[in-house]
Amino acid sequence: MTHTVSLLELNRLVRDALELSMPGDYWVEAELADVRESAGHCYMELVQKDEFGSTPVARASAKCWRSTWMLARPHFERVTGERIHAGMKVLLQVHAQFHENYGFSWIVTDIDPTFTLGDMARKRMEIVRTLKEEGVFDLNRELSIPLFAQRIAVISSATAAGYGDFCSQLSNNAYGFDFIVELFQAVMQGEQVEQSVIAALNRINECADLFDCVVIIRGGGATSDLSGFDTLALAENVANFPLPVITGIGHERDESVLDMVANTKVKTPTAAAAFLIENLKRVSDRIMSAGDRITTAVRRRLDYESMRLGRLAAGIPSLSSLVITRRQASLASLYGRLCAAASSGLAVRRSHIESVGASLAPLASRRLLVESHRVQLLAQRVAASDPSQLLRRGYSVTLHNGRAVTDASALAEGDVIETRFAHGSALSVVQASDKPSKDKGVAAGGKHP
Repeated sequence: MTHTVSLLELNRLVRDALELSMPGDYWVEAELADVRESAGHCYMELVQKDEFGSTPVARASAKCWRSTWMLARPHFERVTGERIHAGMKVLLQVHAQFHENYGFSWIVTDIDPTFTLGDMARKRMEIVRTLKEEGVFDLNRELSIPLFAQRIAVISSATAAGYGDFCSQLSNNAYGFDFIVELFQAVMQGEQVEQSVIAALNRINECADLFDCVVIIRGGGATSDLSGFDTLALAENVANFPLPVITGIGHERDESVLDMVANTKVKTPTAAAAFLIENLKRVSDRIMSAGDRITTAVRRRLDYESMRLGRLAAGIPSLSSLVITRRQASLASLYGRLCAAASSGLAVRRSHIESVGASLAPLASRRLLVESHRVQLLAQRVAASDPSQLLRRGYSVTLHNGRAVTDASALAEGDVIETRFAHGSALSVVQASDKPSKDKGVAAGGKHP
């Protein structure tokens, strides 16, 4: 019969083999797939992914006991400024352990924060390189913060002490400036920072005309919660945002990618408020300085014009006397020339009238003589044309209905016609005739009056 061993004996054999073959510690590079704390201990799931993809090629569990974890965690967070979380690359010092009851695991005895810090810096450099290749890295910094930046959109947690400090500093500023602050709430720590801040930016973008700038602030809390501000998506949103973005996310370590792409970076929420107050103070000082310069220039101009008017006023009496004298002399000269011209003109016109008057009488006499002779000629012609003269010579005039008859064909049988002689007239009746004579009419029953 084959020799058998118990499960406990088998596990002890494995433990002894591991302790003999792997007695030392090993530094191992891995990515954290999961991290959780329980009763002061830290339990980790380690993974190694394919170099050219995200497919896991190795997995293992690791434990960091409380005695080690209470020392390693504060040191790691102090150096890196980050809390250990899933997705982070770490360098762990481990040794193999096989427990008869719990099985195999790697026991973490130390964590090197400089490795993780270098990996974080590498990721930030990759994000910055991507932003520069896209041509958006400097876009938000190219925007100018308005001179009168008083309408402020704030992205923060409503319960954050930093937000309260920011509002208090703005409202209680020493210069009495008025600011309009509207809060757009967002999660400012943990894994939801990226999505929450982007959502707040989208809400602000829908009413961007109502604001002068955006302030992203986060006060208090552990600096280990700032990893959400080192993401490509959030950096792209801020870099492309149409309003200037001011960051004050309250940390002293190296600047985040969000700080790099923002228009202005300050360390704390109160510093952001102080920046806005100082911006408005500079504008106020410029206005006051311009007002003083304008006042000084106006005063100088008034003084100069007053002096010039004084000099002009002093010279007015002598100038007016000289001008009056010159105008009087000019008027006297004009009057003399006008009188001479009028006299000369009147003399010329008088001589012309006299000359015309002298030649008018002979012309009128000659004209009257010519017209008298012409009238006499006309009278003779009229007398020669008088019908009574023709009648005296033996001619007669035949009338029908009061009109002279010149064509016998115009008369009809039975028409009564009147024939006038030099002395008296006779009535006749037209008789039928085939061819009436054109020289004289045929009268019948005529009588003398």
